[in-house]
Amino acid sequence: MDSSSEASSMAQGLRIVRLVADREKWGRRLLGVSQLASELDMEQSRVSRLTQELCDLGLLERVERGPFRTGPRFFDLAASLNTGWVRESRTELEALVATLSLRSRVSVREAFRVILLRASSNDALPGGFVKPGMVTPIWCTGSGRALLWDHEQVAIQDLLKDVNFIGVGGPGAAHSALEVCELMDRDRARGFTLAAEEFEHGVYELALPIRNREGTILASLSVLGNRSEIEPRAGKIAKVLTESADRLGSRDHRRGDSTGGAGLAS
Repeated sequence: MDSSSEASSMAQGLRIVRLVADREKWGRRLLGVSQLASELDMEQSRVSRLTQELCDLGLLERVERGPFRTGPRFFDLAASLNTGWVRESRTELEALVATLSLRSRVSVREAFRVILLRASSNDALPGGFVKPGMVTPIWCTGSGRALLWDHEQVAIQDLLKDVNFIGVGGPGAAHSALEVCELMDRDRARGFTLAAEEFEHGVYELALPIRNREGTILASLSVLGNRSEIEPRAGKIAKVLTESADRLGSRDHRRGDSTGGAGLAS
């Protein structure tokens, strides 16, 4: 299986786990294979294979071919994530909302995709599509390109070599790995990532990496708004984000783990 197929399977598996967890959380009827396939618009055979793998990993469980529910490993992972800087990120995100009046997010990398780890209360609304586990492209989001901050041009081109850029993102999105590298060079020169309508029309996302004490990138911290909210005060926003990212990074005490416990980057 090539890297793009592995990434696709990972993303689809995360969608299944997220749907099962959400239905449990809100007390809704639990689903079997056919219902999951229908809800997620996926082939039933693929859902059957992925749910079996997720059960084998302990992320899901199923009793006597009944509906799926979250498994013991899911709760182990959730507990491990809700420590240190990840736990503290909730407070930091709400502080950013109070200071900047903008939506804010913490995200991590999984191959050439970005996975939302946590969003501020004004961004993650009940019933909305913005929720933990949401997957977006790494090349056309501010949060994603902040996660590529330390990548050299060759590494970026290798990471994105199998990506189909056509039809993805907003009017400002890059259409090749070389264009992504050019955007990265521009961003590094000014000290922050700014994605201007790269993923969604009308949305500007300013982001910075969160680093641990050894300098390894753990995640990205970003704020989102429209052009008038972001562009005229980009320098001030970057300063506030830098202080917030530094506080979060200083609370991570693990070594040799580039995801800060999320286990998703590769």
